[in-house]
Amino acid sequence: MSTNAPVPYFAAPPSTYSQEYLNQIVRAFAVFAQQVNNPGDAVYSSLRLTNLPTNNQGLPTGALFQHDGFVKITQANVANVAGVSGTSGIGTVTVVIS
Repeated sequence: MSTNAPVPYFAAPPSTYSQEYLNQIVRAFAVFAQQVNNPGDAVYSSLRLTNLPTNNQGLPTGALFQHDGFVKITQANVANVAGVSGTSGIGTVTVVIS
């Protein structure tokens, strides 16, 4: 997680129960949970992505995948399926070489 947000402060506990101390702990955990769920911008000098899927089938919007040597971002209503193929046959053909 890359964030410039300060780490919540967890004060030393008092020797006896204190409702105010418990309230401070609950607030600090709430701040921590918010920071974890919304870490903000991340800046990297290098990034290595391995084992990316080769299509966006089943991926949520915003997920990364690779296609034809490019890293792409899954978008709503834009399909990059694994492949499409089909075969069929009608009748017979006779080839005669003389």
